[in-house]
Amino acid sequence: MKITVYGPGCAKCKQTEELIRKIIAETGATAEVEKVSDIREMVKAGVMSTPAVAVDGALMMAGRVPRPEEVKAWLGSSD
Repeated sequence: MKITVYGPGCAKCKQTEELIRKIIAETGATAEVEKVSDIREMVKAGVMSTPAVAVDGALMMAGRVPRPEEVKAWLGSSD
């Protein structure tokens, strides 16, 4: 599984990446986390507001920090 966090490096973007990494560690999920801050790459991915998160190329959310339950659902964890 590949999780991509899109954002220019703002506080909410950093918070999103930290939350995802924390939940991966807590659940023991196997996932690669990639951070993309290049505006051209974001536009190419269809991201119009940040932070945004894609899982295996599918945009899951944009414009806010995800809730922990959302991240767990993306990872397939029911904890």
